[in-house]
Amino acid sequence: MPDYHDDLRLAHVLADSADATTMERFKALDLKVETKPDMTPVSEADKAAEELIRASLQRARPRDAMLGEEFGSEGTGLRRWVIDPIDGTKNYVRGVPVWATLIALMERGEGGDRPVVGVVSAPALGRRWWAAEGLGAYTGRSLSSASRLRVSQVNRLSDASFAYASLGGWEERGKLNDFLDLTRACWRTRAYGDFWPYMMVAEGSVDICAEPELSLWDMAACAVVVQEAGGLFTGLDGRPGPHSGNAAASNGLLHEELLDYLR
Repeated sequence: MPDYHDDLRLAHVLADSADATTMERFKALDLKVETKPDMTPVSEADKAAEELIRASLQRARPRDAMLGEEFGSEGTGLRRWVIDPIDGTKNYVRGVPVWATLIALMERGEGGDRPVVGVVSAPALGRRWWAAEGLGAYTGRSLSSASRLRVSQVNRLSDASFAYASLGGWEERGKLNDFLDLTRACWRTRAYGDFWPYMMVAEGSVDICAEPELSLWDMAACAVVVQEAGGLFTGLDGRPGPHSGNAAASNGLLHEELLDYLR
């Protein structure tokens, strides 16, 4: 099995740099925010963080390809870094601390591209989560000061905590009634949104989560963390990994029931 220790250490260094950049502008009164063609916001901090990560990768991993939310695709090769400089930009620009930089390494194999390294860094929450294929998933303040992540063992939907982002996407897909049926079947529901529900699944504090419309950079880092914590990460169609344009994550025990409602 490949050894991803060096790539994981690099991802932490990249996240440290991004954290410094994003926190410097968080809640700044003169923060510049634009609207992209898809009508979502992008701040100067999004762009600065991605530029910083890209420049570091060009020096440290010049043969690897890159894909980022703000500046697109660059390079070719069997390895590709996937970057979301600020997942949760709407929260960021309103001063809500629930946002994170997502950094993943994907590697091409017989079954296609798969995420093998992921770091999710949420500096305004004082939290970071990470994983690498075969090495497990962890949370803590550093590689040397961390605790292992493991999903929950809840095996009944009526005992499950379900996290999601919003209702709008489900309504647009024509799945709102199915989504509401799922919420009624669960013990508890909360709309934490963005990266956080997936990290909670990995920690075992939430049992299932799903989102109807996502991009690869929203999912790649989260997918490897959930999987290395013992959970499952698929599309709503059941396809493993972050390739379906939507996501379903669980502790594994409840995955088929989750998909039955939302597939």
